[in-house]
Amino acid sequence: MKPNSGTLVINIMNGGKAEAYEGVYQCTARNERGAAISNNIVIRPSRSPLWTKEKLEPNQVREGDSLVLHCRPPVGLPPPIIFWMDNAFQRLPQSERVSQGLNGDLYFSNVQPEDTREDYICYARFNHTQTIQQKQPISVKVFSMDSLNDTIAANLSDTDIYGAKPVTERQPILLTPTGSTSTKVELRGNVLLLECIAAGLPTPVIRWIKEGGELPANRTFFENFKKTLKIVDVSEADSGNYKCIARNILGSAHHVISVTVKAAPYWITAPRNLVLSPGEDGTLICRANGNPKPNISWLANGVPIAIAPEDPSRKVDGDTIIFSHVQERSSAVYQCNASNEYGYLLANAFVNVLAEPPRILTPANKLYQVIADSPALLDCAYFGSPKPEIEWFKGVKGSILSGSEYVFHDNGTLEIPVAQKDSTGTYTCVARNELGKIQNEVQLEVKDPTMIIKQPEYKVIQRYGQVSFECIIKHDSTLLPTVIWLKDNDELPDDERFLVGKDNLTIMNVTDKDDGTYTCIVNTTLDSVSASAVLTVVAAPPTPAIIYARPNPPFDLELTGQLERSVELSWIPGDENNSPITNFVIEYEDGLHEPGVWHYQTEVPGTQTTVQLKLSPYVNYSFRVIAVNEIGRSQPSEPSEQYLTKSANPDENPSNVQGIGSEPDNLVITWESLKGFQSNGPGLQYKVSWRQKDVDDEWTSVIVANVSKYIVSGTPTFVPYEIKVQALNDLGYAPEPSEVIGHSGEDLPMVAPGNVQVHVINSTLAKVHWDPVPLKTVRGHLQGYKVYYWKVQSLSRRSRRHVEKKILTFRGNKTFGMLPGLEPYSSYKLNVRVVNGKGEGPASPDKVFKTPEGVPSSPSFLKITNPTLDSLTLEWGSPTHPNGVLTSYILKFQPINNTHELGPLVEIRIPANESSLILKNLNYSTRYKFYFNAQTSVGSGSQITEEAVTIMDEVQPLYPRIRNVTTAAAETYANISWEYEGPDHANFYVEYGVAGSKEDWKKEIVNGSRSFFVLKGLTPGTAYKVRVGAEGLSGFRSSEDVFETGPAMASRQVDIATQGWFIGLMCAVALLILILLIVCFIRRNKGGKYPVKEKEDAHADPEIQPMKEDDGTFGEYSDAEDHKPLKKGSRTPSDRTVKKEDSDDSLVDYGEGVNGQFNEDGSFIGQYSGKKEKEPAEGNESSEAPSPVNAMNSFV
Repeated sequence: MKPNSGTLVINIMNGGKAEAYEGVYQCTARNERGAAISNNIVIRPSRSPLWTKEKLEPNQVREGDSLVLHCRPPVGLPPPIIFWMDNAFQRLPQSERVSQGLNGDLYFSNVQPEDTREDYICYARFNHTQTIQQKQPISVKVFSMDSLNDTIAANLSDTDIYGAKPVTERQPILLTPTGSTSTKVELRGNVLLLECIAAGLPTPVIRWIKEGGELPANRTFFENFKKTLKIVDVSEADSGNYKCIARNILGSAHHVISVTVKAAPYWITAPRNLVLSPGEDGTLICRANGNPKPNISWLANGVPIAIAPEDPSRKVDGDTIIFSHVQERSSAVYQCNASNEYGYLLANAFVNVLAEPPRILTPANKLYQVIADSPALLDCAYFGSPKPEIEWFKGVKGSILSGSEYVFHDNGTLEIPVAQKDSTGTYTCVARNELGKIQNEVQLEVKDPTMIIKQPEYKVIQRYGQVSFECIIKHDSTLLPTVIWLKDNDELPDDERFLVGKDNLTIMNVTDKDDGTYTCIVNTTLDSVSASAVLTVVAAPPTPAIIYARPNPPFDLELTGQLERSVELSWIPGDENNSPITNFVIEYEDGLHEPGVWHYQTEVPGTQTTVQLKLSPYVNYSFRVIAVNEIGRSQPSEPSEQYLTKSANPDENPSNVQGIGSEPDNLVITWESLKGFQSNGPGLQYKVSWRQKDVDDEWTSVIVANVSKYIVSGTPTFVPYEIKVQALNDLGYAPEPSEVIGHSGEDLPMVAPGNVQVHVINSTLAKVHWDPVPLKTVRGHLQGYKVYYWKVQSLSRRSRRHVEKKILTFRGNKTFGMLPGLEPYSSYKLNVRVVNGKGEGPASPDKVFKTPEGVPSSPSFLKITNPTLDSLTLEWGSPTHPNGVLTSYILKFQPINNTHELGPLVEIRIPANESSLILKNLNYSTRYKFYFNAQTSVGSGSQITEEAVTIMDEVQPLYPRIRNVTTAAAETYANISWEYEGPDHANFYVEYGVAGSKEDWKKEIVNGSRSFFVLKGLTPGTAYKVRVGAEGLSGFRSSEDVFETGPAMASRQVDIATQGWFIGLMCAVALLILILLIVCFIRRNKGGKYPVKEKEDAHADPEIQPMKEDDGTFGEYSDAEDHKPLKKGSRTPSDRTVKKEDSDDSLVDYGEGVNGQFNEDGSFIGQYSGKKEKEPAEGNESSEAPSPVNAMNSFV
């Protein structure tokens, strides 16, 4: 127990069990006057037991059915808080359909397919022990009607009739409470919680009513989607029948809960302390109520009164003790105990038999102040036994106060209901009993009331006008009044248009928002009065178009009352231009220091035309005034006359004085120089003083010109200095400046931290400790410590790599730090360095530490190949980060049926040096899911998953597939080919896109069932991704392949067929051949030379001359006759173009059409099978010989 205290301390921190102190405690306080006892204090240790182990079967539920997941938490003290979460520690969402009951169970009114999961976990949180217990995960599988029908169909023949009934709607039934009625008992003052949870489809809605009454207002709340009715602070009146109704579109269900409110004992009259004088009578009353009615028992000094020492002056009568003619020995402490089955009350009452002369507790000559015509209360607090009688007198020799104008209270207070001015004076209180008498004087002052003799009046004002409210008051001369103005019972707007005077409120330039009620409130220390008036703002009468403009500049500026530090400026305002002037801005020019530059001086309201200006010494002032209204600012006025103030000592010293060394052996003192007008006179200079701190040394001073820096050389490294900078001019010094502390320059730290220790916490975290360096060796401001650390090698691979040092900075004088992000099973080095403002100190010796093994990363890959009827081949790569020595691989696999349900899980442990495995004895035509992970001695790493299928037979796989996708790319096209295994008549498509791009795949349909396709229009020098799929097979496509088109040629090979000279040469050759053919044709039909000479003679055309052999022309042929053979029997149009009736290069002419094949480069490799010779054209042939043009066409 604590000394000089009644506090009992139980400390089990140093050993001992809490159970040893379990029990009921009671405190007793005792002295010679009696004994008082406390309530019983129950101590029970908190408990948070573990969940009992149980085997939880998976819950398989049909869609639409109800479900209850039981929590059944362990019984703890105090009871735990229940909540449901998943494996990821996320709270499970709750709704009207799914919710948690008061008992912790999770109720589903109807289950849906999305409720399927394997990690319904109930958690119990024991707040007192700060622990959380977890129940085993509960699995729920919801069978939808579609999947159930598929399962039934797979097990029945085609002729069987099968099918589960569709999800049917159901009317509500109550899951909790059960039955039609139940009872609930709650204690008075507690919170009543009633719960109804119903099943049904659609999800029922809950409604609560109280039979024969209404739910209590302001104390009723609905929780858990109205499934829980909550009534706080219940009383006996809340007893009755409460009905919950669950309803959906198919019907309703209800349950009636009969609530009975019991009550632990509560006081009606608790016993009170009694102070009696010898021979007096008194009573102790102890009355309590409850349900059931409590029993009353008495104790005296902690002992039941029946066995307590007898006292002839005491008589017990039920809940009352009667005292008669008490004596001093009757003093005791009595306890009243009221108890029933729900609790108990205990109260102590001290009966003090005392003989004391009167005492007055009110201070002597206490002053009371009141307002006339209000009540006055004069205190006379007293004590005595027997109880003293109180009498009041006014004045020193006044008579006893009595009558209706006075009220005498039991506590001795004198009340004057209506105090008047003549009530002022001295009042005497006298207290007396048989043991003595005492008196005390108090003073009363009655003040005149505060009155508003001229109240504000109702006003109607035009917009942009001016209005004033008066509030003239009269008050007692000894009281100090304060006047406050309100607008609409709130503070006045923060607007310069509102001017509060001594007796009035003026509003300038009234706007519509000024409309409202204005109240004048007058307060003194004793009373408060107020008066209000309404302001109505109306529109100004229509006037001709008013032009609002900026005001004209003020004029006639005049300086008067020139003093050394002040002057009065006056001016005449310019025209307002229909917008009242709101304020004037005064600016000044310093013609001595900054001629031509105007500075802001002050501003005054628009109603003021004079201002007293404060001046500085040694300034040649000129002033100008600018008027401002709502439109804007006027032009500045003409400058006033100049006024040169006298010089004086500087008033202030430079600010922001600092001392910071730039080198280890100097001290740089800097400051902000004074402005020109702050110099107060000519010859501004600075006296810079310094001395080393904490050394008995004199000040060193130097006077410098008007600069802002001075460098002290030859200082010790990083030593504190006291610094001060004082301004002076030709007239003298400024006031003595304050001192600042600076430091000479820093240097690099001298020593490295010692005793560096590393504590490896886990495989990725270590804690490093070091001893702090002595502050003298830091030689600067200690900024912190830097830890350099780097990985030397991995202990599993024994391979070194490029060293990448990492740096962590720990601010201040810390001596430890955490190193996160380490790699498991690795060797590291680190060192520590101290840092100051100059830089880093020397590094501590490298400390080597190793991180323990961790769990490995997932295997780098898992491939499943060579599927057969009963086997699969698995190949894998070791983890990228083994994080230790691999001990084995763990392979788990299980079959998956058509409804994606998982079969039994098989686990295989594989030696760490293996990289492949053939799984045998598998089921044919079955899909398997594989889970694969590596292990170290620490545990298992993350897993990699894959799925594969065994084939149906050796000829045809169960699932179609496209494999061996190959590409042959040129510059702008690519030939895609593939191999297909699966059902016939598959329609293929090719999807492609730019590799690495997030754009959607482009899709090309392959005509027929060919296994090749040519992609055209590609971009040269670009990497593409491609895959092949089959239409109608959901999610079935090949793996991706990547190819790159050839680069674009910088200069293409010249195509000779497009050259102009070549085209001209071919035209000349063609013309010669044509002429030869015509000559041959003529000779064949005429049988000799054509008589050119005779024909020329017949026509007698002088322009036609015989062609001579020596000029290279044909003399026997005329151009005039060139076209005659072509006009008869020719099938060539007159424009000499040849129309082709059929395509000359159609693939149909060469083989089976689409059955032709291409090589990877796109060349045709089909056989010329079944080629038919073209039949000659039928019909009447011309008797003429074939056209030479046609002959040329055939020849070419």
